[in-house]
Amino acid sequence: MPYVASDGVKVYYEVHGSGPAVLFVHGSGGHHAAWWQQAAALQGQYAVITADLRGFGNTRWDSDHDARNFPGDIIAVLDAVAADGGADKAVLAGQSIGAAAALRAALLRPDRAAGVILAHSLGGLRHDELTALVAADRAVAEKIPVLDRLMTPEFRARRPDMAFLFRQMGTFNTAKMQDLRNLNSDGPTIEELRAAPFPVLLLAGEKDAVLSPATVRRAGELLGGNTRVEVVTDAPHSMYWERPDLFNDAVARFLKEVAEA
Repeated sequence: MPYVASDGVKVYYEVHGSGPAVLFVHGSGGHHAAWWQQAAALQGQYAVITADLRGFGNTRWDSDHDARNFPGDIIAVLDAVAADGGADKAVLAGQSIGAAAALRAALLRPDRAAGVILAHSLGGLRHDELTALVAADRAVAEKIPVLDRLMTPEFRARRPDMAFLFRQMGTFNTAKMQDLRNLNSDGPTIEELRAAPFPVLLLAGEKDAVLSPATVRRAGELLGGNTRVEVVTDAPHSMYWERPDLFNDAVARFLKEVAEA
């Protein structure tokens, strides 16, 4: 069970498989094990890196849960993997709040970033129009129960075992959503992301109740260049969990494009 030091904390991470690397960054209710359906599907062709941000899973942290620390934790893992003979670069794939951390890490250390996948998130982009659209989406989402925002009621009825496990994942974390500070601070501008030397995929779900496909498409229009948008049919906010087949296919397509480029 490898750990790497990052500014006063031991960050837990795992590497499964070999080849071009992808590092998955979990959301507020997850940790490294949330990616079990991705590791199993992708490790035959790729080095799948999973990690626990401070306050999540095996990365114990009892001080303030400041999201500005997360990019450093990600960079520490990337450096440790490279130092151990692994890939020098990885595609950083962040889910929900993990997307902002992944994007910040990539912009801080573009020498370690082969690409970025922002899944169900705009990664904290600073832009007045997008900020207003995200806020409007969130206002709608807050009117429905939390689990209905993350998974479809049909899935929860059909797979109560998976819905139960999803809820239990968060019990391993000391950090809770309400504890996290500065989630969207220090985000990049449109111009800064346009200038990034790596490609970006905005991955959205047609049934996402937290961030609408229309908002994601608008972000793609504003970014242009190396950014493309993929809206997956029949997919909710937690696509990686409820529809791993669709999520994994989308990730694999992007990884293939990056590897070929």
